[in-house]
Amino acid sequence: MNTDFNRRLSIAPMLDWTDRHCRYFHRLLTQYTVLYTEMVTTGAILYGKMDLLQFHTAEQPVVLQLGGSDPAAMAECTRIAAERGYREVNINVGCPSDRVQNGRFGACLMAEPDTVAACVAAMQAAAPDIVISVKTRLGIDEHDSDEYLQGFLEPVIDAGCQHFTLHARNAWLKGLSPKQNRDIPPLRYDRVYRMKERYPQLHITLNGGVKTMAEIRQHLAHVDGVMVGREAYQNPMLLTQFDAEYGAPREVDIEQVIEAMIQYTEAHVAQGGRPWHVVRHMIGLFQGGPGAKKWRQLLSQRGPQATDVRELLSAAYAEVGQARALFAQ
Repeated sequence: MNTDFNRRLSIAPMLDWTDRHCRYFHRLLTQYTVLYTEMVTTGAILYGKMDLLQFHTAEQPVVLQLGGSDPAAMAECTRIAAERGYREVNINVGCPSDRVQNGRFGACLMAEPDTVAACVAAMQAAAPDIVISVKTRLGIDEHDSDEYLQGFLEPVIDAGCQHFTLHARNAWLKGLSPKQNRDIPPLRYDRVYRMKERYPQLHITLNGGVKTMAEIRQHLAHVDGVMVGREAYQNPMLLTQFDAEYGAPREVDIEQVIEAMIQYTEAHVAQGGRPWHVVRHMIGLFQGGPGAKKWRQLLSQRGPQATDVRELLSAAYAEVGQARALFAQ
């Protein structure tokens, strides 16, 4: 089994956010952090949307998150993913949306541990050199106990899965929207810690509500890895601190990052894309610092219609420079 990348830190799979353009941008800010695709369904892969599997070689290590529940389909998609260069496929057992439930995958699969176990076994048989991991909640609806979570985990462990990401909340399949499910069920980090104590042989990553390096370090005292979600997207500069956790701290030159993104976006435009497909992921780059509001406004207002990415990003960065100069006075 190919387990040669370090899962100490990772950025969560986020629908409509962590596409290949976002991941390329994030990789410029952190060299070692594990990146995840958006969730891709087995149907999308098997019925022709193979472009969803596209990634730039610079994105590695990158994990494909797969949504599905049919072992044969999951196995075939894993085989395809391995051919495309993925080294890990992650099963989504965490998304609570109605659309996902209707497709019989996501968080509702916590009620079907044998199905998830069958998927793990089939996927490993189809691609023995790939890591199969699972991202799940702590429970669903009123089933909110360590015993329920263990009842899900143990058949999946027995099927061969050794890597789990635990989103430290319950999921409510009825009565709460997906957005509410990210905020309303209380965070229970203690329960994630207990799962690591109970299953020391597993690699357990904690996910949910993590926003600062101090919080990351606190969690790493109890678990093997930490996955950061919305904060990584909305405050990308946080990522520049991540490589220090791998013993490789580095100074990130933001001007070089912007120039690299200009060149990347120009290549995307040359292939028929639009600048906005890429630059929308950069809106939060200066979050909390001088000029952040101006940068955000210029990209939000001009970005959707922009045709010249160099002009757009240069003008926005000039505003940041002026704000920094005023702040320094």
